[in-house]
Amino acid sequence: MTPEEVMKILEKSEAVLDGHFLLSSGLHSDRYVQCALATRDPKDGARLGAGIAELFKSDPPTLVVGPALGGVIIAYEVARALGVPNIFAERVDGVMTIRRGFKVSASDRVVIVEDVFTTGKSTMEVAEVVKQSGATITGFGSIVDRTGGASKLPMPPRSLIALKFNTYQAGECPLCKSGSTPIKPGSRPKPA
Repeated sequence: MTPEEVMKILEKSEAVLDGHFLLSSGLHSDRYVQCALATRDPKDGARLGAGIAELFKSDPPTLVVGPALGGVIIAYEVARALGVPNIFAERVDGVMTIRRGFKVSASDRVVIVEDVFTTGKSTMEVAEVVKQSGATITGFGSIVDRTGGASKLPMPPRSLIALKFNTYQAGECPLCKSGSTPIKPGSRPKPA
């Protein structure tokens, strides 16, 4: 799957939003990617999942893990395309946890799949939970990489498309200076 094909899905589903957004990092931006919209059509979700799965076929995992909420659907589609099991991790009282009877064994080779890499916070929280099981993390995959090449993940992420948006510190945000108020569209609580 080419970046152009991914962009067509993002545009068709209206997943790339223009406005004034408060990101989980605390930064402000004039654009935001809401990948939940890109996977709303099951055919598009399956295509995106198969595209990410292709990035891992040379060294396939035995398990795909996604963080709730953003990674649940796309991680499932990646696992389906690879023909391996899928689970998700979720926050309980603010702590990323694997529950619901899901298990990660020490013999598992795990790929962690997210919808968008921005700060990598949720992904790294999932990685910590997976490491506690003794499993080996073999990669990180996503639909979109918004890190601008500044990923803090322990190995380079494999993403279908890289997008770079303008970001601003709150006190220097031109959108705020023009009187606009940012909205928080993501799934993580508003930064302190």
